[in-house]
Amino acid sequence: MSTLTVFFALLFYAATTILVGGLAFKIRQYWVTPSPLKIPTTPAPLTRSGAAVRVAREVVFFESLFKSNKWIWIFAALFHAALALVLLRHFRYFIEPVWTWVVLVQPFGIYAGIVMVVGLMGLWARRILVDRVRYITGPSDHLMLLLLVGIGVSGLSMKFVAHTDIIQVKAFFLGLMRFDWQPLPSDPNLLIHLGLVALLMILFPFSKLLHVPGVFFSPTRNQPDDAREKRHLAPWAAPLDAQRDN
Repeated sequence: MSTLTVFFALLFYAATTILVGGLAFKIRQYWVTPSPLKIPTTPAPLTRSGAAVRVAREVVFFESLFKSNKWIWIFAALFHAALALVLLRHFRYFIEPVWTWVVLVQPFGIYAGIVMVVGLMGLWARRILVDRVRYITGPSDHLMLLLLVGIGVSGLSMKFVAHTDIIQVKAFFLGLMRFDWQPLPSDPNLLIHLGLVALLMILFPFSKLLHVPGVFFSPTRNQPDDAREKRHLAPWAAPLDAQRDN
């Protein structure tokens, strides 16, 4: 077993542990954080089911972004839709036999990688060209975009520039899942790609990318506009409220 294989095997075990553990911690933190105020962005649904539909529209269609800025919405939609296809395409490296729908996604996933990079570059240009966005943009925002672009470009390079042995790559990841390590190809583009992916997994729970689970816990989106019909009382405030009444 080569040192390279051992290093990347341990790296992905560590990255997966940090990603899963970090996300679980942050989601629990979001879950238990009280919402003391009724603050839905109006116009808002009047029922909880309506609020759930509103959150779904936000997650799938980026509704608020569409209403605020159409050209930024285009790049954001391109990036997220393409990223979803790319991730679905990569399922083939973790399952055997490969499911039929994963096979059907393969040709679309290839070109989705190009669209993903285009969408990222548009969002990055927004950080540079729009004054009010540039003002609130920090080095971490640029570094995160650079990391995502690097993952996309290095992945595309293995398809259109220097091919790698995808059979060995699949054997490596299946071996990680089965605790039966297999040799990893030593192609530079592959190693750069996997290194950047592992770095993203490690940074994800500590970055602004936490808006992925965070949108589900946003009180401006997930609360119904029923302040007149029903008093909003955070769970932690209920005992204090009862003591005051007594």
